[in-house]
Amino acid sequence: MKPCHSCQAVIDEYILDKKLEVLRDLTVDDFNLCADCTTVVADACVECGGGVYVPRGETTVPDYCPACRADLIRRTGTDPGWTCDAVST
Repeated sequence: MKPCHSCQAVIDEYILDKKLEVLRDLTVDDFNLCADCTTVVADACVECGGGVYVPRGETTVPDYCPACRADLIRRTGTDPGWTCDAVST
């Protein structure tokens, strides 16, 4: 079991898995944060309409979920970051 990078608590994989259900293609193995240190915002990704996660203490909600951000990096070779200036149509 790994400790949370934010609060150092042991990550409860069952609770985190339930919280991550709205995030496409992610499991607890992709996170170093516990469920208490992560907020999941459903339907926030501008690419797929899926959920995004916000580490505790952050106020900006990302525009891209981790899977879509990884897809964009792979397709374009450029990291769009977690937020975009304007949604392209």
